[in-house]
Amino acid sequence: MKAIVLEGFGGVEHLVEREIEKPSIKGDEVLVKVKAISINPVDVKVRSRKAPLAESLAQYNPLILGWDISGIIVETGSEVTSFQVGDEVFGMINFAGHGKAYAEYAAAPAEHLAIKPENVLHIEAAATTLAALTAWQAFDSYGKLRSTDKVLIHAAAGGVGHFAVQIAKHIGAFVIATSSTANRDFILELGADQHIDYKVSHFEEVLYDLDFVLEAVGGENFQKSVKVLKPFGTIVALPSGHTEEDERLAREKNLHACYFMSVYSSGKDMRTIASLLEKGVIKPYISHVFAFDELAKAHQQIETGRTIGKVVVKL
Repeated sequence: MKAIVLEGFGGVEHLVEREIEKPSIKGDEVLVKVKAISINPVDVKVRSRKAPLAESLAQYNPLILGWDISGIIVETGSEVTSFQVGDEVFGMINFAGHGKAYAEYAAAPAEHLAIKPENVLHIEAAATTLAALTAWQAFDSYGKLRSTDKVLIHAAAGGVGHFAVQIAKHIGAFVIATSSTANRDFILELGADQHIDYKVSHFEEVLYDLDFVLEAVGGENFQKSVKVLKPFGTIVALPSGHTEEDERLAREKNLHACYFMSVYSSGKDMRTIASLLEKGVIKPYISHVFAFDELAKAHQQIETGRTIGKVVVKL
């Protein structure tokens, strides 16, 4: 089968197409013929060795990146009872581990997958995996967003952010979202109640007494976000790199603080995502679709830091 192998950490030139053996599956796994994959910032950071995950993955040869897939089951393990050959499935597989999604076939733990809704394309399903799971788990596992809450979502036009806006509105919260003015209409169409252009306004000077912040920027943005929360509020940070000062300020306001959120593979949560997709509660915005042999271009698009929504590779 064809696979994109990472031959050494560094630039996109290290992503090389190779012919390798089709993976064999364990008893609790299924073999998926991949139809679409999604590319995330973590893919780029691992490739360039700028993420801690890269160190644990360095042991693998061949090393195949990627975790988001949508495709068709062509083989099931002896212990699998929840799926059968022919099922169309999607999910974030083996995160944070060796996902091996950049390939024509992927061996996936059955417990990491969900049935793809019939009214959803494979490219849409692949787009609604890691990013959507991150948003869902931020509001359901790492923090508990309530229908009466006012929530601030940073980087709301990005992969995680645009799902977070939709999910927060589904829960019933009042949603305040940051992005550039260029993406204001997009953000409001997603359902946000209020938009703030981070380039021209200092959100920490105009907002106060919020219940929840989803912090996706990092650096000093964490401390600014703490200022706008009410005592005993919640802040969930996606980037790593918090400081002792961050912790001190959060403690002073008795905040429920998650200083670095690590999304995890979950078939249960994927089934929730599938239901939201099927009902039209959430919808991925796909800004770019690349062919499999253009995967390096997909990485370069993510590296611009200006991607709206999601980047998908179609097989």
